Amino acid sequence: MTSDPQPVRAVLDTNVVMALWHFADPGLPRLRAWCRGDAARLLSRADGLDELRRVLAYAQFGIAPARQAALLADYTAATAVLPEPDAALQAELDTLPRCRDRDDQKFLSAAWQGGAGLLLTRDKLVLRLAKRPPFRERLRILTPEQFERELQAGAAAP
Repeated sequence: MTSDPQPVRAVLDTNVVMALWHFADPGLPRLRAWCRGDAARLLSRADGLDELRRVLAYAQFGIAPARQAALLADYTAATAVLPEPDAALQAELDTLPRCRDRDDQKFLSAAWQGGAGLLLTRDKLVLRLAKRPPFRERLRILTPEQFERELQAGAAAP
């Protein structure tokens, strides 16, 4: 008897969420399906969802309020929302390498807190941290396009 593999725990930054949920980026069809399937377990935190809520309301996107609410609800339903870290966990998160863009630290912290094996981002400052300890030992930080190619090749792994 074989056991089903555990889903890959993954964090998506806001740019990737927008690419998949709002823009339905035609270059990421496998990633979109992967996020909705059993192979992925998407993780977020309240601060990440708050950022998504703000971005959905940006005037340049022209997203009607009802559509904003629907997109946020759909994404939230697809994620496990992590609790606020307790003092001990926060102390651990505070020791992680810092992203030069402080707004992006929340995604690194969420990935670490949730034991994610994957963080998808297009942010160059976050991507630079992929080779730094302790991230390189525990967390793959990739662009959605890199992961899409892995999915296409059938080589996606945590």
